Amino acid sequence: MAEEKKLSYEKIEELREQFDQFDQDRNGHITVNELGNVMKACGESVPGYKLREMVEAVDKDKNGTVEFDEFIKMYTQAANESTKDFRKAVEKRANVKKLTGTSASTAEGTTHSFSDGEYTAFVDWINTTLHKDDFLVKNSYLPVDHVPENHQLFERCDDGILLCKMINRSVKDTIDERAINFKKLDLYRKHANQTLVLNSARAIGCNIINIGPEDLIEGRAHLVMGLLWQIIRIGLFAKITLKDCPGLLRLAVEGENVQDLLKLSPEELLLRWFNHHLATAGVSRRVKNFAGDIKDSECYIILLKQIAPAKYMLSTDALKESELSKRAELMLDDAEKMGCRQFVSAKDVTSGHPKLNMAFVANLFNTYPALEPIEVDEDMDVYVETREEKTFRNWMNSLGVEPFVNNLFNDLSDAIPLFQLFDKIKPGIVQWSKVNKAPFKAIGGKMKKIENCNYAVELGLKLKFSLVGVGGQDIHDGIKTLTLALIWQMMRAYTLTILTSLANSDKPISDKEIIEWVNNVLQGTDKTSSISSFKDPTISNSTAVIDLVDAIEPESINYENVCLGVTEEAKILNAKYAISMARKIGASVYALPEDLVEVKPKMVMTVFACLMAAAFDEERKVVTDDAAATVHEAQAKLEES
Repeated sequence: MAEEKKLSYEKIEELREQFDQFDQDRNGHITVNELGNVMKACGESVPGYKLREMVEAVDKDKNGTVEFDEFIKMYTQAANESTKDFRKAVEKRANVKKLTGTSASTAEGTTHSFSDGEYTAFVDWINTTLHKDDFLVKNSYLPVDHVPENHQLFERCDDGILLCKMINRSVKDTIDERAINFKKLDLYRKHANQTLVLNSARAIGCNIINIGPEDLIEGRAHLVMGLLWQIIRIGLFAKITLKDCPGLLRLAVEGENVQDLLKLSPEELLLRWFNHHLATAGVSRRVKNFAGDIKDSECYIILLKQIAPAKYMLSTDALKESELSKRAELMLDDAEKMGCRQFVSAKDVTSGHPKLNMAFVANLFNTYPALEPIEVDEDMDVYVETREEKTFRNWMNSLGVEPFVNNLFNDLSDAIPLFQLFDKIKPGIVQWSKVNKAPFKAIGGKMKKIENCNYAVELGLKLKFSLVGVGGQDIHDGIKTLTLALIWQMMRAYTLTILTSLANSDKPISDKEIIEWVNNVLQGTDKTSSISSFKDPTISNSTAVIDLVDAIEPESINYENVCLGVTEEAKILNAKYAISMARKIGASVYALPEDLVEVKPKMVMTVFACLMAAAFDEERKVVTDDAAATVHEAQAKLEES
């Protein structure tokens, strides 16, 4: 029997990305046709019999397709003659740059890639969306050159300012611009800006594992592109909600209620929207993906005609053009009239570039949804994501859980993301052999998911979580209060695990120890603020957080930016500044300004715990009454007392 090797989670993530490039309809299987499509995109025409042989060599259960576990097995077993052709197919890419990260923050052997088309598309989006920013224009950050070979984008991103602006473009007010270093941009100030970028990106749900400030400063192309895509994607999807587009309800099919509709991922909603307009136009074609189904531009031409305001006088005349590249250009000319040509070139359309075509459709939706609102019955229970739920979801996604969590309750029904988080809280706690893997069959699949959820609760109990009344069925069914109870304890445990490790403690850090540490550091640096608990009402003005940041990183705070008033406006301004400055000095804060103003104890605890972790991690100097000492020494004095 061939010897199997274990794969790291990062490697499995990489293989999932490669698997998805073949699995074009995202149904969890690679078919012979899908393999053939990828080979054609790579410029190779492989005979049908050869494609079948390649699939058969990997298809262990002999069902005619390749599932992800079989795909993984191909890599865990020693290479053999029968699977070598399929492995070679996986490695082939057309017009794709492959690079390996080399910085200390980058996982060894992790391969990232991007195409020239993606570079051009991202640059065009940045130039288009930020062209009214006076600072960027006056200081020659914009426009960025579209030519990939010039690498100008990576140079313009090296000090973090452009990336900060892009984050705020995707999720408004994530970064308080008062926290950004705009002047005297030496290496130290650039590093601080990039630290702010990464922690802010993490807070909006970007997976920045294995990316460090130095990677962005040095312009490591694949990492900058990967981060930019996540930021852009989050921004494009942010408005695909009932709040921003009440007309989404029109996309529900017969037998579906509002909650069923909102369980769909943004990608699925975009496809549903696309097909809604095709149906309205009276055509029979439907799109099932953003790759092969749009290559001939036919559906795009019909979609644009349906959603464009009458003043643009669009037609479907482009369908008369038989040459696909020319037809795509004509279609894009119409998109340009609408101000929506971003993301794709004619080549990206005819080659079926899934990422860029999805972005193109998302931009069309955001600009011209063409969905008349439907009046909602006041008694109808329409789910609207709360601030707390969004924070938890962003935390999960920032840690790279797979699949991406779009709906906190529906997407945890099989507990797969929870197992990945448990493995980060306490590596090795999950016995993966006990986990039922996707895809789940229609018959018996629900029971497999509930078994997973039961196991997730069992793991929580092993970590001494308080889960009275919480069962696997509750997690599977998305019972909000019980699911949130589990997730909060997981987030808390993760935060304290990191803190305990950095503090070199042999036992978990308690809330009391965090509060004592905060007050000790504040007192040791002659600050007048203090906290009595995580419910202390004085926390609402954020002074304690601001002072603690300045104690950890002396002279980092510009106290001219701190409001002395007690109005709600002053409090929110202070909170925005406090959180951005905390992130800037290295604290992985997920809490929002409102959490400080309203003194939400759970989120307040994470803010101070993350600041404590940042202090230990960086070995920064804090000034005590008797001498300069490291934060470790300040903690030692606390323990002695």
